[in-house]
Amino acid sequence: MKNIAILLIICVSVIACKTNSEEKKEENTIAKVEYKSIGDDVKQENVLSKTEMIETYKNLKPGDTVDVKFKTKVNAVCQAKGCWMRMDLGEEEAMVKFKDYAFFMPLDLAGKDVIVDGKAYVAEVSVDEQRHYAEDGGSTPEEVAAITEPKRTLSFMSSGVLVPVEEGNMEE
Repeated sequence: MKNIAILLIICVSVIACKTNSEEKKEENTIAKVEYKSIGDDVKQENVLSKTEMIETYKNLKPGDTVDVKFKTKVNAVCQAKGCWMRMDLGEEEAMVKFKDYAFFMPLDLAGKDVIVDGKAYVAEVSVDEQRHYAEDGGSTPEEVAAITEPKRTLSFMSSGVLVPVEEGNMEE
């Protein structure tokens, strides 16, 4: 009977330790996100949240420019070659282009959080430019034709982007 009790205690201890170490391993995996820079080298310092970036844009008038770095989810990427992306800012989006057309984003980046570094500004986008972006984004001809007025947009000229590195996709 004594041996059974000791064996039971050992089994419970092993299971408890294993479960605890698996939970810690999972917590560490979730908390740590590895990024790689595309374009200029970007550091994970002084990064504004989505909420802070929304406030920054609220204070900008057409013609104003501010150097900033922020993190939020990518809503869409140009499916022709990754030459622009739209980033989630709640009720609005920021239209991100890349400085000197020098680099492009992976086409499968939508839905992932990235950090962009560059200049935020408010712009008025012409009908022709809106239609071009709609075509690149895969809109139907009817959706493209429905664009008939210039639009005030939250814009961003990025000099570099930190994109998440996924397991099995560690290429640099």
